[in-house]
Amino acid sequence: MSTVVSPLPRVLRPQRALPSDAVRPTRAEINLGHLRHNLHTVKRAVGDIPVWAVLKADGYGHGAKAVARTLERDGVAGVCVALVEEGIELREAGIRVPILVIGGHYGRAWSDVIAHGLTPMLHDPGQVEALADEVRYLGVDSVDVHVKVDTGMGRLGVTLPEMGRLIRAFEAHPEIRLHGLMTHYACADAPDKTHLEEQRAAFDEITAVLSRQGFQPVIRHAANSAALFVDKRHHFDLVRPGLALFGINPIADMNVELLPAMRVRTEIVAMRQLTPGQSVGYGATWSAKRPSRIATIPVGYADGLSRGLSNRGHVLLAGQRAPIVGIVNMDMTMVDVTDLPGVDVGEECVVLGPQKGRLGSDCITANEIADALGTVPWEVLTSVSRRVPRFYREP
Repeated sequence: MSTVVSPLPRVLRPQRALPSDAVRPTRAEINLGHLRHNLHTVKRAVGDIPVWAVLKADGYGHGAKAVARTLERDGVAGVCVALVEEGIELREAGIRVPILVIGGHYGRAWSDVIAHGLTPMLHDPGQVEALADEVRYLGVDSVDVHVKVDTGMGRLGVTLPEMGRLIRAFEAHPEIRLHGLMTHYACADAPDKTHLEEQRAAFDEITAVLSRQGFQPVIRHAANSAALFVDKRHHFDLVRPGLALFGINPIADMNVELLPAMRVRTEIVAMRQLTPGQSVGYGATWSAKRPSRIATIPVGYADGLSRGLSNRGHVLLAGQRAPIVGIVNMDMTMVDVTDLPGVDVGEECVVLGPQKGRLGSDCITANEIADALGTVPWEVLTSVSRRVPRFYREP
């Protein structure tokens, strides 16, 4: 007797920790009202230009499904994701607006792209033929695609010398229709706009080459969060904000009214009284120079609190800053609360975002953490791991 074994699904998606399953007090609170506020701020900046939200990396760590539902209801015109599986996840969550897969890697998943109504971004002329083969196999009339051109990012995209090959591929496969033309700016947030303007000029040149051969894209787009606030000439036919939607100013010295959407909080679970000379944590990298009260919080680098903040980062307790002492552990971190009277087990502790308490109010921003670590706020947000449950709240 033979046994029929069901094939494994092509894409295995990790499951996020659910709020209902949370035991420890560590969680990320996502303010949906702030998301809507940030979307409206972007809309005011671009006028009638459609906004396509970039929700790759699980919505920059905020939870792509909940974020997409909120933004779709509030008028976002489309969504961009990096991976096919990210697009499938949103379709299965009921998202109906166009979903553009901008990561450029499809492997054997062309049929999944078509079946779920995703729009592929092509960055190599050979992809036109590969997609055309799948279209013919499935008996589909045609598929609209966006083509990415490399104007100076040096990552993905058809270059100007490759345009002839791309044109011939489209001529040979009319079932693949050039709907959108896109590029990505490398230095939109830099004070010197020379590179930005060079990329814009190159984008126009490539567009003209296509047009002369009878291929005129319906829409063109290039502007990320930084570029859309720089100059309306970069808006083209749609804009692709990511970071700005989550409340992070993409240009440090630009006064844009954005509200951070994520707040990561936990609670003190243990207290220790140390005498001078006693040490804290792995490697004994911190020792008390005075009688000290040390709090332990159940959050660590496996949750997104970087080990690089050991002995130099801060958290908020009762609205005041308290220094991280010792090495940040995988699951726990120690904090010096000697100068915070009344702080004890059960006190709320904020590691990212604002807190208003009995001792004051303050905010630890993603930009602040990024500066301390020598990285970017994108990494800070996306580092908040899936084991930290997301709680969604209205203001």
